[in-house]
Amino acid sequence: MLLSKLKTGEFGIIAKVKGRGAFRKRITEMGFVKGKKVIVVKNAPLKDPIEYSIMGYEVSLRRSEASLIEVITPEEARHLLSEKYSEQQLTMASEPDLVKNGVREASKTINIALVGNPNAGKTSIFNHLAGAREHVGNYSGVTVDSKNASFKYKGYLFNITDLPGTYSLTAYTPEEVFVRRFIHEQNPDIVINVVDSSNLERNLYLTTQLIDMDIRVILALNMYDELIERGDKFDYTMMGKLLGIPFVPTVGSKGKGLDKLLDTTINVYTEKDKITRHIHINYGEEIERSITSIQVEIKKNSQLIVSYSSRYLVIKLLEKDRVVDKLLKAEPNYQEIRNIVNHEILRLESIYHDDTETLITDAKYGFIAGALKETYRENPHKRHQTTRQIDNILTHKFWGFPIFIFLIWLTFFTTFTLGQYPMSWIESGVEILGIFINSIMSDGPLKDLLVNGIISGVGSVIVFLPNILILFFFISMLEDTGYMARAAFIMDKLMHKIGLHGKSFIPLIMGFGCNVPAIMATRTIENRNNRLVTMLITPFMSCSARLPVYILILGAFFPEHAGNLLFSIYLLGIILAVATAMVFKKTIFKTNDLPFVMELPPYRMPTLRSILIHMWHKGSQYLKKMSGVILVAVIFVWALGYYPRKSNNTQEFDKKIEIVAEKLNTNSIPPILRDSLTTVIHQLQMKKEADRQVNSYLGRIGRFIEPAIRPMGFDWKMGVSLLSGVAAKEIVVSTLGVLYQSDVEADNNNLVEKLRNETHQSGKLQGKHVFTKVTAIAFLIFILIYFPCVAVISAIKSESGSWKWAIFTIFYTTSLAWLLAFLAYQIGNLIIG
Repeated sequence: MLLSKLKTGEFGIIAKVKGRGAFRKRITEMGFVKGKKVIVVKNAPLKDPIEYSIMGYEVSLRRSEASLIEVITPEEARHLLSEKYSEQQLTMASEPDLVKNGVREASKTINIALVGNPNAGKTSIFNHLAGAREHVGNYSGVTVDSKNASFKYKGYLFNITDLPGTYSLTAYTPEEVFVRRFIHEQNPDIVINVVDSSNLERNLYLTTQLIDMDIRVILALNMYDELIERGDKFDYTMMGKLLGIPFVPTVGSKGKGLDKLLDTTINVYTEKDKITRHIHINYGEEIERSITSIQVEIKKNSQLIVSYSSRYLVIKLLEKDRVVDKLLKAEPNYQEIRNIVNHEILRLESIYHDDTETLITDAKYGFIAGALKETYRENPHKRHQTTRQIDNILTHKFWGFPIFIFLIWLTFFTTFTLGQYPMSWIESGVEILGIFINSIMSDGPLKDLLVNGIISGVGSVIVFLPNILILFFFISMLEDTGYMARAAFIMDKLMHKIGLHGKSFIPLIMGFGCNVPAIMATRTIENRNNRLVTMLITPFMSCSARLPVYILILGAFFPEHAGNLLFSIYLLGIILAVATAMVFKKTIFKTNDLPFVMELPPYRMPTLRSILIHMWHKGSQYLKKMSGVILVAVIFVWALGYYPRKSNNTQEFDKKIEIVAEKLNTNSIPPILRDSLTTVIHQLQMKKEADRQVNSYLGRIGRFIEPAIRPMGFDWKMGVSLLSGVAAKEIVVSTLGVLYQSDVEADNNNLVEKLRNETHQSGKLQGKHVFTKVTAIAFLIFILIYFPCVAVISAIKSESGSWKWAIFTIFYTTSLAWLLAFLAYQIGNLIIG
């Protein structure tokens, strides 16, 4: 509990003192140290400040200061120790001993934040430390939000947070603001700065900003094996002493050096580390004079500098940081601060003939260069020679595009062809399970729910799990090797033609896996208009959820050309995204272009562990969806289709079946006629069930929307499946599985055969096939374009900050889907006709 939360008369034992710098020094000098008892005497009339009794004397603290001190109450101690001791032992223990042991337990909790550049290997370290399953990609923008995990090591509980990758802590991108806010508001005990050993100069720029923040930092010198292999020499111990930060060599992808990293974390946390100290980066005589001048005025806000280093705030003001300026607007002397800052900025810019942001940046890099000159010796042989040799081929002006197109084609072709084998095995297993349940259960709603609802519905979707795994195997390979960044490089000029740049290409490629993280990955795009356009065209990228529908329809109607047509569908999505972006950029999103700046990391051999983690993560998400939203949707669709059990024509069909059955029971009927009557009964039963299904609740919904979808060649069953796909696109397949189970003979035909054999039951098209090749193409086009799932709409709302763009996405995608599917159906029939 925080000290500020204690009520008058309550007490607690101090477990942890947070804060930094002068505040921490002052508060500990006043006796607020771990293990001391604090009693709340009283609150001021306005509830702030609060008077406390500690070490035999009274002292007042503001509520904001008290919130940086963690205490343990007897009740909390009892709860903390409940797992370690029995109820009897806790009852018998004295209150002081109980609280003392509780403090000891609470003080062994270390809150850690992982901070670093994209590609530095933060998430690899996070995965190894916590046994987590976050995907690691060799390009920027993989981690688009914080990830949390907890684990125990040497008696300490580590709460670890993997923050988004960021090159600096300016207010330029949402990631930078997010990381800064997290560090200030969550106040982690230790920040582990993960640095790529192959690019020390650039990575250490972020380190200098963490130094300015005056927080406890440990530096994980990651990918250290690459530095050794290149023959470079780095005295990281000396560098640690220069910066006042302990350096720990690690190889995150293999889990090497992580025990040492945790040991160092414990030493820094318990203040036993001999290297840790706070230093000031020297920005030069004139800039330091400006810092001192502004700092005097900022320090008058004693409550503010409890949470923020005054020096850090000054440096950010000189960098013209809008977030810090907004923060200071709440202070009573804001105008005085602003006047001094403006004066110092003008003074410095007149001296150096450059803007102050550049001056600060140059000074930081000058500091880094000086430190590296003392500690780092580069191998005279050319660096990243292998990467350059590979790039000479993969990004070649002639070969780059054909190789890129081939890799994308290979991904989709293999997904379909290789996935057919395990898909058929799972399909057989689902079929056998359905036959088994059908044979052991008596007829009734429960049997029908299990066989024609859950098994047929969920089973028709789960068969596509191998395809999902194969798709993500290829995506993971492209990401982890570093090729995905090259794809953005190759595509930049084309992206520029549509008003975007190469950075937009990465979220679009991610959209082939899932549109939700792809939309979240647009945070790496600095320009808001470009970010919005990328969000709005991302749904055209065929996510893995649409893949089961594509495979089902293509396997049913185009088995000989399924792989090529699958590639064509994905290509159509890309073409539509490009065309839509061009329209948007010339109409509602006109904006000035920004320069294309993006890191091209060195090629790295992906580890089997990383690829398997990615595949398993996506596979488990798919399976969870089976037992969650898809299962619920299947049961709901089945119930709507199962009830009511009778229609207006049910009695008439029953009478006809009864008349034929009486003839069949006559002993004198010859075998040939008996077979014919059996067929007639079966046909009547099929018509009866078809009539009942048309008049079911589901059929009524389908009939209601059928006039809107009939011009595209769709019947009511297709319409219902499209409606169900609003929740998740996989449900389209499971809905078709439910709808087409009960109106055909209970033989071993799979869903593909049922789609091929489905005919219209009434109207002028009676007896003709519902699904033709033209209808199948129109259906696939509609699936590609229309309403992205609810999760995508929610992500667009969240990332754009407005329901306006989410609702706009719903209407423009569905309208475009109807138009193109209509054209495909009508023109296709004209050509064939």
